[in-house]
Amino acid sequence: MAEHPAGFFQGTEMPTAGWWEALWPDPVGVLAAVGLRPGMDVIDLCSGDGWFTLQIAKVARHVSAIDIDPHFLEVARHRLAENGVANCAFIAGDAYDIAKLAAPADFVFMANAFHGVPDCPRLAKAVNAALKSNGRFAIVNWHKRPREETPILGEPRGPKTELRMSPEETIKSVEAGGLKFTNMVEIPPYHYGVVFEGSGE
Repeated sequence: MAEHPAGFFQGTEMPTAGWWEALWPDPVGVLAAVGLRPGMDVIDLCSGDGWFTLQIAKVARHVSAIDIDPHFLEVARHRLAENGVANCAFIAGDAYDIAKLAAPADFVFMANAFHGVPDCPRLAKAVNAALKSNGRFAIVNWHKRPREETPILGEPRGPKTELRMSPEETIKSVEAGGLKFTNMVEIPPYHYGVVFEGSGE
């Protein structure tokens, strides 16, 4: 098993090659569904290997990709460079320090990682501090279904069943950090997206 940096969120390892493409052949559609719009300043939190970072950067004015694992960031850096995209900063750091690591954002995006956060209200509070006035926080999370029921490329995938969170659990934990729930979208085949508005404080 690969060693992860201290503070790595449990159950958020990056998938093997071909996984993302099979799960989400249309990452642009996912991002649009949760509210990404042209010209935004965006933070891709727990950005991993940059699967979404690349598509965010094609739409956003600027994106800051934050991940605790420098190896993932290097993979993401190469992904964007290969596509001629240069409006992205790659930042190694702890998600809880988001407001210290990046400039205030219109939109914070977090996919496939919130289920592994040890203290969800603490992270939500940190994200709130990183948002501009009227900023949004979008979380894409696995539905609370048994892992055996979420196969990708013929094998059970995603976090352990016990780590998964229902939309209601996610909403409650984020609102406990001071953000306000605005809307939810279904993201087939196995995910949902929940969007929150910052308090402006």
